[in-house]
Amino acid sequence: MAADFALQTAKTFWPLITIVMTGTMNTLTNFLLQPLSYAFMQRGMLAAILVGIVCAVVGTYVVLRGMAFFGDALAHTILPGIALGYLVSGGARESLFWWALGTAVVAALGIGAISKNSEIKEDTAIGIIFAGMFALGIALISTVRSYAVDLSHFLFGDVLSVSVQSLWLILFFGGLVLLGIFAFYKEFTALSFDPILAATLRLPVGLLNNLLLALIAVTVAVSLQTVGVALLVAMLVTPATTAYLLTRRLSTMMLLAAVFASISGVIGLYLSYYLSIASGAAIVLTATVFFLLAFAKKRLATA
Repeated sequence: MAADFALQTAKTFWPLITIVMTGTMNTLTNFLLQPLSYAFMQRGMLAAILVGIVCAVVGTYVVLRGMAFFGDALAHTILPGIALGYLVSGGARESLFWWALGTAVVAALGIGAISKNSEIKEDTAIGIIFAGMFALGIALISTVRSYAVDLSHFLFGDVLSVSVQSLWLILFFGGLVLLGIFAFYKEFTALSFDPILAATLRLPVGLLNNLLLALIAVTVAVSLQTVGVALLVAMLVTPATTAYLLTRRLSTMMLLAAVFASISGVIGLYLSYYLSIASGAAIVLTATVFFLLAFAKKRLATA
């Protein structure tokens, strides 16, 4: 009797359930596909995923070696190169990438050399160079009347303005970074966990350290337009730290960090589209939420 009543009830309400489910699916489909109907959103989504993966993989070494301050300083020290490139090129965005790339590599190797050979502590040397170069960048930018509009996307990120040419640059140089990481995976791992052991094994520690600094510099240049100078260190550190809370295996940490960064990029762009907020900030805030969830899970597991 109860089974017959349940069957009759299902037959009665099934059309209504079907209508509600169909409407929900259509709404969800429109929610997901509407932003992707625009070419700039498609390019932005692809750029955010690519940059997220590169930053996450490189960021694992940044986190393991305690180089977060170095990454932040490097992002700010390339500002003079961007400003100088803007003045020379007349504001062409594509050419600014090359100025940013060159300045990033020179700044990274310079900071590495000063930190290694200087009598002062590493964080002090980085802080002095960071402040001086950033001030120089601001001074150069202030000479441009329209700098607030033309250069703000390098400070705060503007992934939605990524052009096809910029996308190819991200793909090419991001691929080179990943290739370098995987080619020297064992060497970088030894250098990160036990530098003394690396030297004992007669690995070229100085050369490997400079190579890693150069890869971080290229990553910074590649990521500029996506999240900007002000937020770049978050993409280097936050996804990798989130993964670090969940695993102690380096390869798994890289994979999880890349997943978190990619998902943060996608969700951040949707938030940017529907809430009309800055894309770079939305991506970083999403990554921060993932970190907080992982941190809470870790605390509950150890409680």
